[in-house]
Amino acid sequence: MKLSEYETERHKHKPSLNHSIIQLNLGAELRFRYKDKYRIASELSLGLSDWPSVPDICIYPKMPLDLRQDITTMTDPPLCAIEIISPSQALNELVDKADKYFEHGVRSCWIVLLPLGNIYVFSSPDDYEIFRATDTLKDTALDITLPLKEVFE
Repeated sequence: MKLSEYETERHKHKPSLNHSIIQLNLGAELRFRYKDKYRIASELSLGLSDWPSVPDICIYPKMPLDLRQDITTMTDPPLCAIEIISPSQALNELVDKADKYFEHGVRSCWIVLLPLGNIYVFSSPDDYEIFRATDTLKDTALDITLPLKEVFE
């Protein structure tokens, strides 16, 4: 199957309506609860060594916003990379991406499985916890606690 221009340029599958809504909800909840501690970024291009990627959401330590000096590709790894599965995407692809994020210094990786309403929070390539849409997500690596009810509504 031939990749679309979007997929080729961004190194990721085209998002769907549900993907878009959950991405915005998740980013909004993270910003609302953790804006004093973290900088939340959406669709940020990463250039981590030899590996380009564009996670759906990144969590960085709090940093100032400099409107005059923009950065088009971040070379510092985020603390957390969040990937939301797209309808045309295989779970194995996202698990492989999580492994790559950890290889490049990311401390936490979340995989959102939309059809099940689950978020897998990886603290290493082999260690993860599963949170359902009615649970409160806990990311101990970043000291994040997030009720998921608002994210999945």
